[in-house]
Amino acid sequence: MGSARIGQGAVGSRYAGAMLLHAFFDRVDAAGVLGGVCAGSARRRYDDLGLLTGTCVAFALGVSSVEGVKHLIRSQVGPLAGLSAVPELRTLRPRLGALADQCDLLELQQRLAAAMLAADAPGLGVYFVDDHFVPYEGAKPVGKGWNTKRRHAQRGRDDTLVTDYHGRAVCFASGEPTGLSVTLPGALAQLRTILGPDAKIMLGFDRGGSYPKVFQACRDAGADWLTWRRGPLTPTTAEPVRSFRVGPSGATEVVTLADETVEITGYGTARQLTLFEHDQPVMQILTSDTTAPAAALLAWLRCRWRIENVFKYLTAHHGIDWLCDYRADIGPDTTPIPNPARVAAKKTLAAAQTQLATAERALAQLLGSDQPHTTINKAIPAAQTRITAAGDAVTRATTELKAHPAKLPANIIDPDAKRARPHTGRRALQMVLRLLAFNAEYWLADRLNAYLQDPDEYRAITRHLLHLGGHLTYTPHTITVTLDRPATPRLTRALTLLLDEINTSPPRLPADPRPITYQLTTT
Repeated sequence: MGSARIGQGAVGSRYAGAMLLHAFFDRVDAAGVLGGVCAGSARRRYDDLGLLTGTCVAFALGVSSVEGVKHLIRSQVGPLAGLSAVPELRTLRPRLGALADQCDLLELQQRLAAAMLAADAPGLGVYFVDDHFVPYEGAKPVGKGWNTKRRHAQRGRDDTLVTDYHGRAVCFASGEPTGLSVTLPGALAQLRTILGPDAKIMLGFDRGGSYPKVFQACRDAGADWLTWRRGPLTPTTAEPVRSFRVGPSGATEVVTLADETVEITGYGTARQLTLFEHDQPVMQILTSDTTAPAAALLAWLRCRWRIENVFKYLTAHHGIDWLCDYRADIGPDTTPIPNPARVAAKKTLAAAQTQLATAERALAQLLGSDQPHTTINKAIPAAQTRITAAGDAVTRATTELKAHPAKLPANIIDPDAKRARPHTGRRALQMVLRLLAFNAEYWLADRLNAYLQDPDEYRAITRHLLHLGGHLTYTPHTITVTLDRPATPRLTRALTLLLDEINTSPPRLPADPRPITYQLTTT
């Protein structure tokens, strides 16, 4: 079924509240960014830009997968994107796949992130990066990674996400399950491309990336880094000093920190902050920044939990764990795995070392025994012979161990080993739309809470507002959105003030010059 643009007319929609998302879409010029995906596509009976916008709106409404669009009322979702109706699933899914196959998705997400950061200040130049494991339940031989939720190894993929200090999703990368120390440099390269060569970057991450090679990668990219120290706490040489900072609630917090310079093997000098509680060190922070106040650095790293909240919202409400594409390339598995020959050689060496230790111990016991000297003297040559033989066995085992590398490609050890590498292009396009929906909801919730002042529930309230009913009136020159009044006077007041703010600079639908005006029903 086609999905023509709406010229004029009035239509009711139980999802009219989702029209508020266009305030953010217009702010970041989503039409211009997504329009690049549609460039060069053949003329069809439906509008590709409207199709992408409608899919993004569906994700914002809580549809976790493209297949879930069929559970929405198509004729009421379509007008939210300027269409008479969103296409049916048998049209929507193949078309999204075709659009993903024909565009440069890396450039797409970089342009969208750059537009978003240009529209709103990035916030202190502080960014956070972390991995998110995406499990795979199919039958293909996909690589295994560590599922932190289930606490065991499982087949799947890793998504590496970068957020800014405020908690907005900036960019992502997807690849084989490895670890943050492997994926972080690639995500940082994307962030540097988005921000430009001269922008200040302070990258915060957890202990999964706290390795000298990651610190070196940050230095090579011209970025500062901030993380926790791995392993046990080290002794401090600096005197702890009290610092004062204003917490998120506005109250003044007092922290005791020891600030010193330490040497990191494989990297060089770095700044170390040790947090004391009840006169005891409880945590240590490493950073390359030598000028920022110690209390500020501690506060920034504590804010790393914002990226965990982003993962929580993206998983629960925007479906980032969906596979989206069942295609995969299956070829030889070249993943390095432990060499069984080396494992066996290590066991042989351990057994030889045990025999040598036993022989040496037997000689010592013989020399210290209470037996007659003649008996001891007769037994000494045999004991020394056993020691010599055991030492020769250790030498041979050591030489044998060195002949075997620690790891070999899996297909060398097992010629039948195969590895499936899923296609990521179609999923990447949907991920861009999901992140756009998430950021739009985040911006809308933040603006609403400026009037609502409900830090505990404002995100959930905003999601419910997207399902607020109303009427959309399309005229030749304007689009009017009339929303039903919320159930409570407090929320009605906050929404009224938000609509007044949005109406001061009316947004527009993608590829539609008519301004959108918002209002509430009078009753």
